[in-house]
Amino acid sequence: MKEAANTMIQLLDVVALTQNLPDSGLARGQVGTVVEELAPGVFEVEFSDNEGRTYAMAALKAEQLMVLHYEPAGTA
Repeated sequence: MKEAANTMIQLLDVVALTQNLPDSGLARGQVGTVVEELAPGVFEVEFSDNEGRTYAMAALKAEQLMVLHYEPAGTA
């Protein structure tokens, strides 16, 4: 079921990291925005501060991301 949820990542989705990426200076839970799909299941994610300044860009696999939702989920 985890893979099915990750295939639903779309351009401009707000996502959170599901793992630490110390080489990129990013930690699990940091929030970013999907700005491009580089390949099937691989996305360019932009990480910005509260002022809108980008502090990191990373190419990430779908399994490294979790889509965040700001509205109640519909019933399945």
